[in-house]
This record gives sequence, structure tokens and C-alpha cells, in this order.
Amino acid sequence: MLRAVTPGLFLLSLGPAAWLVARGVRGDLGVNPAETLQLETGIWALRFLLLTLAVTPLRRLTGWNRVIAYRRRLGLFAFFYATLHVLTYLVLDLSLDFGAMLADIGKRPFITLGFVAFTAMVPLAATSTRAAIRRLGRRWLILHRLIYVSATFAVLHYLWKVKVIIGPPVYYAAALAILLGVRLFWRLRLR
Repeated sequence: MLRAVTPGLFLLSLGPAAWLVARGVRGDLGVNPAETLQLETGIWALRFLLLTLAVTPLRRLTGWNRVIAYRRRLGLFAFFYATLHVLTYLVLDLSLDFGAMLADIGKRPFITLGFVAFTAMVPLAATSTRAAIRRLGRRWLILHRLIYVSATFAVLHYLWKVKVIIGPPVYYAAALAILLGVRLFWRLRLR
């Protein structure tokens, strides 16, 4: 079943990027295409982070253990969209001015939060291969808890950027709170 679902999941996960490319070709990215690309890729990165975090509760609640095989792929797509998000900011907004990026990170708190969220994802993506998992052993599990840091900072980044505590940013924050709350509940119950 995994072999049958994997190509479909891959294509479905690339769908948002393909849609953005199609919109760009049609000139349908609004009055500020750079901002549209940044917002859309950031939201998709956050969605994939939350989907990745939803795999374990889904497995525990349904008993469908095979879903765990998709967690790594979903996490890599979260990193893919987060990388696109950072690149659109760096290339389209700052014209690859790394000094301006460092100044932004220091001056603007929401960018600092986003930078922390992205930085936490880098070791997760870098150690997602089977060889890295084997090499790291149990330390891999500890390292991959960085997803909690990344997701938390990503939600805070989004909330702080829009400066509005209503609508989608709150929904993503609530989803994260539920996903982390379920994990905490299970951990406390085990004790």
C-alpha cells in the first residue's frame, strides 16, 4: 500500500508549489507578488508541520500504524515550503543582501521567530535519511523533537507577522495546541 500511496502523496504535496507557479505565469499573484509568495509558502510550511505532528495522534487514535511511514515525507515537504518561504524573502525582498537579513533578524521580532523556526528544521531535514537514522540511533529521536520548537516558533512567527489575533493564525495556533496537548496527555498518562 505504501508504494501505491507514495507517488500520489508526493504529487499532492507538490500541488501548492505548482499552483503558485501557475499563478505566477498567469500574472495572478496580486499587486505584491513577493508578499503573496512569502505568505503562501509560509502557510504551506506551517500546514505541513502540523500534518507531520498529526501523524502520531492519528496512528494512536485509529490504530493505523502504516501512517507513520508518511511522517518523514510530510516533514520534508514542510522543510521544502519553509525553504521556499525563506528564499522568497531573501531573494525577492532583500535581493540576497545577507547584511539586511541579519539586521532584520535583529530588529524585527517576527523575523527572528521565523528564523528560529527555520533553523530548527535544518537538522531535521539533514538527518531524515535512513543512514542518518541508523547512525544517530536513539539520539535521532531526541534531535527530532526540534519539530516542536519549529512548529511553535512558526505559529508565533505567523501570529506576530499578521498582528491580528483572529482568523487563520489563531486556527493554526489552536491546532498546534491540540496536537501538543494530546502528546502531553499521553505522556502524563504513561507516568
